[in-house]
Amino acid sequence: MRGWPRLFFLSLSILFLLSFPVHSGPLDDCAEYAKLGVPGHNGKILCRTGYLLAHSPKYKTPVWVIERLTKEKAAADVVPRYNKFQADPDLTKGKRAELSDYQGSGYDRGHMAPSADMRWDKQAMIECFFLSNMVPQVGKGMNRGIWKDLEALVRTWTIRRGELFIFTGPIYQGGVKKTIGKNRVAVPSHLYKIVYDPDRKEAIAFVMPNKALKTKDLPAYIVTIRDVESKTGLDFLTSFDKELQDTIETTKAEDLWR
Repeated sequence: MRGWPRLFFLSLSILFLLSFPVHSGPLDDCAEYAKLGVPGHNGKILCRTGYLLAHSPKYKTPVWVIERLTKEKAAADVVPRYNKFQADPDLTKGKRAELSDYQGSGYDRGHMAPSADMRWDKQAMIECFFLSNMVPQVGKGMNRGIWKDLEALVRTWTIRRGELFIFTGPIYQGGVKKTIGKNRVAVPSHLYKIVYDPDRKEAIAFVMPNKALKTKDLPAYIVTIRDVESKTGLDFLTSFDKELQDTIETTKAEDLWR
């Protein structure tokens, strides 16, 4: 009987701790987008309504951005383009890009998760205009040319196929050679996009230089996922067993998907 007060208070302590809610992390909250695994854990991971990303406080750009686009989302036209760019409120000043960094830089604020993919939800549209979802991107012929056309093509593929996972981000080949603004936002040398079809278990990947290009040359920028990994140090499709991962990541699409 002498030990009962200690046991009583221990029980109360356990009940007290259990009474507090367990808060899930960004990967739990964005399990839909992390289903195939995340490419890496460097940077601050941020869960958004329409995508999941890892943000680099050093470069002030995303490391990678993941979307899961469905036929319904890709075809939606419920929400108009928001077009109100803003610094990410979940990142601290000095570790994020500011609007002033892009002003007069000569570069577009290039979305990694595009706004046209977010027309299914107002909050998704608002969040995709956070600067954490953007990189300094050449405008004419790139952000407003071949890259925009590739994004539209991905939506077309999604409508035809039903569901696609999309991985997008910057590449700094040979290190960062140029920055913009007071916060030294890194200008990528290249950009990558990986599109995976979970139904057909096939992927198509692109790496293209951050400069004006011609849309007709898009097939010339098709690469393997392994090529992207070698240029970024990231590891994609980590939820797959090694044999399947190797097969998908070393297979290069012969041409644009139909």
